[in-house]
Amino acid sequence: MIVLIADIFSILFLVVVILWFLVPMIYGRPSIPTRPERVRKALKLANLQPNEVLYDLGAGDGRGLFIAAREFGARAVGIEAGPIQFAWIWLRLVAGGFRNQIQVRWANFYKVDLHEADVVFFHATSKEVARLAPRLEQLKKGTRVVSISADLPEWEPSAFDNSNLIFVYEMPPTMGSLTSYMLKKAK
Repeated sequence: MIVLIADIFSILFLVVVILWFLVPMIYGRPSIPTRPERVRKALKLANLQPNEVLYDLGAGDGRGLFIAAREFGARAVGIEAGPIQFAWIWLRLVAGGFRNQIQVRWANFYKVDLHEADVVFFHATSKEVARLAPRLEQLKKGTRVVSISADLPEWEPSAFDNSNLIFVYEMPPTMGSLTSYMLKKAK
């Protein structure tokens, strides 16, 4: 009997691990957490303010949501395709008393309505960023887009952290590039 219970738990554990990595990979890349210090620097660079609405596309384990809510006083909305990550974030926000400040949606972030966002945050590849760009161009004026690791090649950032590879863009985007931004800063 004990062996049967151990086998069931082993299978459940294996299913959870596979779902943690497999489902996000189907949508673009495996779930790789961004270091909390990097998230903080990104949100400071974006000048996230209390009561602003932050959308975290591909929220992973929810650390960006909780940092935005706890440390910046923002309302945060996490979009996550992975069912295990979604469940983990939901359990953490309910247990931590963040139900009024954080929402999590089990969805594909390429299809989510972002109209209420003041800041859109994501850690993406160049391929994902290229696919997101047309949707981001539709954001309301003044919305800040924060990209970790990948720039939007036809847009000039409004802020850039070279050591952490954080790009911030303000909507509507300014046509240009990281090079045009660097040249302006060098003057």
